[in-house]
Amino acid sequence: MFRVAVVNAKGGAGKTTVATNLASYYCSQQLKTAIVDYDSQGSSTFWVSRRPEKSHPIQIIPAYKQPKHVTANWFIRPERDTQRVIVDTPSGMDVIQFRNILMECDALLIPVLPSAIDIHAVARFIAELLLQGKFKREDGRIAVVANRARKNTLVYQRLEIFLNSLGIPFIATLRDTQQYIKANEEGKGIFDMPASAVAKDLASWQPLLTWLQQRSGEADG
Repeated sequence: MFRVAVVNAKGGAGKTTVATNLASYYCSQQLKTAIVDYDSQGSSTFWVSRRPEKSHPIQIIPAYKQPKHVTANWFIRPERDTQRVIVDTPSGMDVIQFRNILMECDALLIPVLPSAIDIHAVARFIAELLLQGKFKREDGRIAVVANRARKNTLVYQRLEIFLNSLGIPFIATLRDTQQYIKANEEGKGIFDMPASAVAKDLASWQPLLTWLQQRSGEADG
């Protein structure tokens, strides 16, 4: 079972967008997939509830509303034979509190928006992961993704310079496009949409998917 956590303590970075679209990709590959939703807003949970009946099923585990009389290990346990688990983490996440959950994951994806505020926030968050969470760069499990970005802008160029300076893989740039909104309204990801309509978006995901495939190969091996 390969686990991916989508993390960033700052809200609005697009964690749920990355988590749900990644789930739609794994489903498109006929992999049994679950999302563990720790965000109190329940956005991933709502998205799964809107998925068309004909779409590949995704198990949703609303970890944010775990009953008090049920143990966490039992409540967040994916169904048998689940092959991919995606952890959608909350804004304001306490790294120490979530450390054990994150340590169980084979990959941590950090989406960041191209803005000065987001750059500052993600720098602090990554420092917390490394210092408080005791994660190590050399483990290779952490990667950064530029989200809702336009490459021909000055702010993106500043983001790119910053991300390349971190010593952590900067693996992909996801486009600023309405296709994610259109798909989300229907309980879909871009991998559920006609390929001809989202060709550029699918291409922008390829480096991220390649990195995850390499990580899953290492985890399985």
